[in-house]
Amino acid sequence: MGWLFASLIVSSVGYILFHYGRKLRRVPQIVAGIAMLVYPYFVHNLIVMFAIAAGLSLLTWLAVYLGL
Repeated sequence: MGWLFASLIVSSVGYILFHYGRKLRRVPQIVAGIAMLVYPYFVHNLIVMFAIAAGLSLLTWLAVYLGL
């Protein structure tokens, strides 16, 4: 039950990132959004799922900060 709820949260954030990136034509947000939409299907550990989501969010922030 917890995995399903966590997967829903991470995928929702991924959809929002993807939609935002597509609207503004920003590659880092599009890539991070697609990754967040797809990887919860393959990861079944909650801690690992949230760690990957945090890492992808950090990489997206870093890419935007560096101007990519």
